[in-house]
Amino acid sequence: MNSATALRFGVNYTPRRGWFHSWYDFDPAHAGDDLAQIAGLGLDHIRVFHLWPLLQPNRTMIRGSAVDQLVQLVDLAGEAGLDVLVDGVQGHLSSFDFYPEWTRSWHHRNVFTDAEAIEAQAELLRVLGSALAGRPNLIGLQLGNELNNMVEHNPVTAGEVDRYLDTLLAAARQGLSGGRPGLLATHSAFDAAWYDDDHPFTPEASARKGDVTTVHPWVFSSDCARRYGPRSPQVLHLAEYGVELAKAYAEDTGRAVWVQETGAPEPHIPAADAPHFARQTLLNASGCAGLWGVTWWSSHDVDRSLADYPELEYTLGLFDSSGSAKPIAHALAGTVADLRREPPAPQPRTTALALDCTASTRSVSGPGGGYFEAWMRLRTEGVRPAVVLAARADDASYLDARGITEVMGRPGSE
Repeated sequence: MNSATALRFGVNYTPRRGWFHSWYDFDPAHAGDDLAQIAGLGLDHIRVFHLWPLLQPNRTMIRGSAVDQLVQLVDLAGEAGLDVLVDGVQGHLSSFDFYPEWTRSWHHRNVFTDAEAIEAQAELLRVLGSALAGRPNLIGLQLGNELNNMVEHNPVTAGEVDRYLDTLLAAARQGLSGGRPGLLATHSAFDAAWYDDDHPFTPEASARKGDVTTVHPWVFSSDCARRYGPRSPQVLHLAEYGVELAKAYAEDTGRAVWVQETGAPEPHIPAADAPHFARQTLLNASGCAGLWGVTWWSSHDVDRSLADYPELEYTLGLFDSSGSAKPIAHALAGTVADLRREPPAPQPRTTALALDCTASTRSVSGPGGGYFEAWMRLRTEGVRPAVVLAARADDASYLDARGITEVMGRPGSE
């Protein structure tokens, strides 16, 4: 495996046969085939997802056989030479929600605010962490995939989100406590946390809770690719921008940022443009200091025999649903090989652009927003701008710690 300081490159694992419904009749041979294909691209890790209803069908019942399946998948990945991050509470995957019945209908509980529902999730994370902690190829445990997708059916405030995340992160760490030092406890959110005004999951929560900051810079967020074009600087530098935006909200200037989901969904990124997009996304993101790594979405296309997915979900894989590597897979593998052969050595971004927004105006920092477009304009002019919150724009010790010598766009300046 890579050393602790090397950039990590991996993929979010979407089973080729049956998508995540494959957990209903888990087949180790099929999983092994998929993992061998992934390893064959030269990638070093995967992110995996079990389904919450299968793991915890009752609030006080966690199915040992389902946990054992997950452990077996982690072991299979290890045999293929792949490290693994496990997401615990799914939750939400590719436009589908997976709630256990004890959270719904007659038994509805708000998963973010109901004390017993929170404790049930915490116990699930403790059990998963304990079961997985001894695996040598485990990266860590993430609370779940883009938990903020669930606010649609579970109204919550930012303060309640903070308490929820703190409780579940503590449970994940407790579960992992018997493992080796350095196992990560993390959480993730889709782009609304960074771009949507008054969204209850905040940039501060993403950048300050958990052991690394995870970002999911999708080209369809705020209609980025359609707004600017699939080969535009705004699209090709989107992951890089996501990393720099995340660093601005962190209190720890040395905190790592993980580009945990990015991909080339059609028609936002036409298939002919996907290899170029993949290569440029990796190269541009790799120019960011403090990058943990990049994890592509996803390994395999959703098979078209499965109904009712948004069209883009059928085209996101590096491999098609027959298991054949697509041109984007070869482009990604080649770029990863190049970056391993000549590892990037990012220099401090000495120029920063001040971001002046509140929770109710954070859309200025998303595609179409004034700040986003100003940052991208500087980038196309050859500047490599950092992002600094306006409140820190005159903090000399903070700027020095980040290597910033010039701040543009301070409030009140011309």
